[in-house]
Amino acid sequence: MADSFDARRHLLGAARKFLLEGTAPLPAPVASSDPPRLSLAALEKHRMSRSRERILSNLDDMYREAFERAKATEDEAGMKALDFSYRREQLYFEILLDVRDAVEKR
Repeated sequence: MADSFDARRHLLGAARKFLLEGTAPLPAPVASSDPPRLSLAALEKHRMSRSRERILSNLDDMYREAFERAKATEDEAGMKALDFSYRREQLYFEILLDVRDAVEKR
């Protein structure tokens, strides 16, 4: 009987300690001091998901909406600026997409 009493006392003590004191806090993850790098390994881990057509279509939709608003207000200067900006950004995106395609082929 004395053994069971000591076992209960031990269990109650452990439960009290667990509930009142809580568990030891987990150690904080060690942060790397290295800045993130756009390396080949990083590119292989995270594949690009958007297709060329989808990206250029989104660009087209965005500029078409802005162009229609400028057209509705008869803003000639705004329409010219949007037309130039659209062609410039389309060229930039095509260059970036060509680079992305070349890197993915490696």
